[in-house]
Amino acid sequence: MKNFRILTVALSSLLVLSACQSGSKPSTPSVGSGKSASLLAMETVAIAAHKCWFASKDPAFKSYRLANELNAFGGTPRFLLVPAKNYGGLPLLVVQARGNSSRVESFGPLMSEPIGARIHADLTRWSSGNNACGSTA
Repeated sequence: MKNFRILTVALSSLLVLSACQSGSKPSTPSVGSGKSASLLAMETVAIAAHKCWFASKDPAFKSYRLANELNAFGGTPRFLLVPAKNYGGLPLLVVQARGNSSRVESFGPLMSEPIGARIHADLTRWSSGNNACGSTA
């Protein structure tokens, strides 16, 4: 569990550094990059989610924490939103892309809550390449 937390902190730090780069634009697949379309899509969405929901201290997301699983060995890079006070708890939101598809999927209990419409709009915007933050819920 300690190694998992260290890995999560390291991944979160990388996301913060990536989000802080001025003029950064979503990655586009390049020949020989070695990254699948799903991983490229999820990197873009995860960086935007971290920047817009957590680094900005958006009050709508203060009860949650981001748990990255972008290096999933099964070919399904994803990130989770989990309860802030129970990092090991059941995910309340799963955002993922599969195989070589750049189509981002989301599911979980938060999608049926009032914040679900906001999450859907943000994910749609980010997966289309627009990494702007939306309005608060």
